[in-house]
Amino acid sequence: MNQGQALQGLRVLEFGDYISAAYCTRLLAHYGAEVIKIERPPAGDLARRHGPFPNDGPHPEKSGLFLLLNAGKLGVTLDPETSTGRALLLDLVRQADVLVENHRPDEMERWDLTYETLGAVNPSLVMTSITTFGQSGPNRDRKAYAITASAASGVAFRIGDPARQPLTMPYDRADYWGGMNAATATMLAIMARWKSGRGQQVDISTADCLNTYNNPLDYLDYVDTGYYPRRNGHRNPAIYPFVLLPCKDGYFGLIVGNDRQWARFLEVMGNPAWANDPRYKDRNAMDLQRKEELDNLIKPWLAQRTKAELWEIFRKNRIPWHPVQTVDELLEWEQLKARDYWDRTEHPDAGAWTLPGAPFKLSETPATPLSPAPRLGADNTRVYCELLGLSELDMARLWRTSII
Repeated sequence: MNQGQALQGLRVLEFGDYISAAYCTRLLAHYGAEVIKIERPPAGDLARRHGPFPNDGPHPEKSGLFLLLNAGKLGVTLDPETSTGRALLLDLVRQADVLVENHRPDEMERWDLTYETLGAVNPSLVMTSITTFGQSGPNRDRKAYAITASAASGVAFRIGDPARQPLTMPYDRADYWGGMNAATATMLAIMARWKSGRGQQVDISTADCLNTYNNPLDYLDYVDTGYYPRRNGHRNPAIYPFVLLPCKDGYFGLIVGNDRQWARFLEVMGNPAWANDPRYKDRNAMDLQRKEELDNLIKPWLAQRTKAELWEIFRKNRIPWHPVQTVDELLEWEQLKARDYWDRTEHPDAGAWTLPGAPFKLSETPATPLSPAPRLGADNTRVYCELLGLSELDMARLWRTSII
């Protein structure tokens, strides 16, 4: 039986910029939280100035990134550097369960918007702070970005061709990963509040998140044996095949966990003569050079077949390999369609967009599609008048002085 949404009744303020805070609160909004996004006038969130834009025409209400990150939210504006703007923010904090922000600690201190200050205003507030290096340590106040977290965490060192320079994680991955961890940690803090009645600060470092997610075995190997990890490029050197190789119309991911699957693959290929070569008998013990030799023996067979053809061959022969899918293929993939993964939203300025939907499926309290992202300051009157009790005269004064 549908019990409504899991986070219905939870009021969340988002006082952030760009990706990490916005992605955290988007996840919460998907499951029923009321999210009020606070932007600084006159330009608003930095994401508004990032594309993609329809027909490559920059427009603050048509950024694909902004529309993705901020669907399902109410939008207000205020300037926290003015006394009136700060007072409005504190009034909103009094009405909130959660505040999510991603400003550097020294910025929050300059605005006197630390957890100590906001927790005194609302002792039950959960304040989630997402930064590259967290709220402590010598790097806490450094200006940093997703690429910084990728480098500082050691993740970049493990990505790319072993003979070339390291590569960063694509698409601001650190900020998205930090936002997802922040959403989970925020709910842990809400659960703790059920017991204690008091809020707390949730301290998220995107570099820590990447470090924890990507490197545990590297540390264990290094501490225990002195093994120094390296970049593996398009393969995992531990077993064969564990590799990405080209086919007729793209790339395919090949991974075999046991000899039975490898034998079935050799049968599919027609049991080529090279399969009996003593140099390739023990596929797990081969050095890197032998693995590259085997790649070159397999590539001609793959090059004659499309991803769709290979998928059918491997599925029928119980070989768990999968094509490397491109963006257009993902949009049409029957698996995601069957799971109702995509959301279709109609924005008054940007038109229709297809956006990724909720990443988690709950059987009793499911997520629902989100409303379009708000225009800049679209909900000022609704929030400030209905929630805080301001009058039309108050609103006119705020507009006139550019505080909102």
